[in-house]
Amino acid sequence: MDAQTLSYLFVGLSFALYIGIAIWARAGSTNEFYVAGGGVSPVLNGMATAADWMSAASFISMAGIIAFSGYDGSVYLMGWTGGFVLLALLLAPYLRKFGQFTVPDFIGERYYTRTARLVAVVCLIFISFTYIAGQMRGVGIVFSRFLEVDINTGVIIGMGIVFFYAVMGGMKGITYTQVAQYCVLMFAYFVPAVFISILITDNPIPQLGLGSTVNDGSGMSVLEKLDSTLLELGFSAYTQGQRATVDVLAITMALMVGTAGLPHVIVRFFTVPKVSDARKSAGYALLFIALLYTTAPSVAAFARINFIDTIHDTSYSEVPAWFKTWENVGLYAWSDKNNDGNIQYGPGAPFEGLPEFAEERGELGERIITNQLTANNNEVYIDRDTIVLANPEIAQLPNWVIALVAAGAVAAALSTAAGLLLVISTAVSHDLMKKTLMPGITDKQELTYARMAATVAILIAGYFGINPPGFVAQVVAFAFGLAAASLFPAIFMGIFFKWMNREGAIAGMVTGFLVAFGYIVFFKFIAPELNTSEYWFLGISPEGIGAIGMLVNFAVAAGVARFTSPTPCEVRNMIDDIRIPASRDITVD
Repeated sequence: MDAQTLSYLFVGLSFALYIGIAIWARAGSTNEFYVAGGGVSPVLNGMATAADWMSAASFISMAGIIAFSGYDGSVYLMGWTGGFVLLALLLAPYLRKFGQFTVPDFIGERYYTRTARLVAVVCLIFISFTYIAGQMRGVGIVFSRFLEVDINTGVIIGMGIVFFYAVMGGMKGITYTQVAQYCVLMFAYFVPAVFISILITDNPIPQLGLGSTVNDGSGMSVLEKLDSTLLELGFSAYTQGQRATVDVLAITMALMVGTAGLPHVIVRFFTVPKVSDARKSAGYALLFIALLYTTAPSVAAFARINFIDTIHDTSYSEVPAWFKTWENVGLYAWSDKNNDGNIQYGPGAPFEGLPEFAEERGELGERIITNQLTANNNEVYIDRDTIVLANPEIAQLPNWVIALVAAGAVAAALSTAAGLLLVISTAVSHDLMKKTLMPGITDKQELTYARMAATVAILIAGYFGINPPGFVAQVVAFAFGLAAASLFPAIFMGIFFKWMNREGAIAGMVTGFLVAFGYIVFFKFIAPELNTSEYWFLGISPEGIGAIGMLVNFAVAAGVARFTSPTPCEVRNMIDDIRIPASRDITVD
């Protein structure tokens, strides 16, 4: 059976499974819609959290960015995994003990004002929409290749699937769907990694294969071969970073604290029965996440080796079919600059911006590029978000493995998209409508508003999936930066600093968010031509500005709190109750 048919089969069966679970676990109350009734076991919640966390950025884009950035891509590994440890130790148990549905719930109660809740809702919505744009883009890439449709059509198909099981099932349906999605995506990620590790190094364990000797008789290790090959082609060494140290630290910090402030991850810890289960869930989730994150560097290195060996200096007329398939959907492109009929791969952008395709074909059947060519010798464009999906084809693995990867990629993107949609709908229905604008609405009306909000949210998410502000991992990094600059300091200080008051928290959230949001918008949309280290503040890129926004948030909040009214005694008691076991007598001086 060919890869196309198997892809339809595998993806179709996985969709049937997810939709079946959504129908079986349909939410019948706001408690089930928001937090799955609070009865999910720590192991299952850990798997669901891992699936929620390992989005299209983790499955599709992270290995791609490491493959093409080398050492510089390690910031994503360090930041995202380190952030989960931070979340498990500092936030998850305390927020679970607070016992409410959402992050704005905590901020509104802790800072004793509706204004703080509204600011948190606005920040949450911006963060979630930025994050979900990357997921919908990932869905579009998967469908565009394996269903052989336009990428925009792929986004629309993904919107329909997410709409069904997120809007119908709520958190209860999403939780059990994400358990299934975790199993699918991990199997789909690990199987080709094992195959390719054996093909390149004879070692069946990908994590160890990265440090093993390549079985081509050269005697070099995988990383040595990559360094040597890339240097010959004019690239910098794979193991040599190009980012400034300050930018590496800023991005890592933004991703770490951004993780701890992401609302769609935090809300998962409200779904377990007990406070102790929240910490156990975080531990299980970290274990489940580590299986993929320790495999990603190997997948990235193997993919880069295979890609260069297969493509560079190969006649276009003899290029493997997978290259032309990706070219047909507009995600790869080639232009013969020296008219020798061979594909030359080297450093630098091959075209001025993204490739623009003409209707007609070239003499060799290639898609003609109409935008101006650059002066460098690189003739090929590769969308880096495709490298994990293309990896099994490049390595000539069996068709069923190719189809399996398609199903896993869809599972990764849809699981996170569903979680984000739920967070957005909850923020609107619960925090905005129920707790602020219309406190008298019934449970049934609140559930209706939640589903209406999810419907609107998915339409907006689809638009950003069709018109993304960057590649998947980059877009997701912006979401982490916004979370780091706005929500994390307010949550952290709300738990550990009793003297932090509402005025300080509100001022900090607004200032930190505006610093990060303004910086990203300026360099990505207003003046993208200035998006270089020469113009960055202290050499920090837009991906890392969340760290600066976080520091600004802390400083402004502390300064304003110092000169405004103190935190009420009942709020201090509430903080003590959250942080100290119930058996202790709580008093406030």
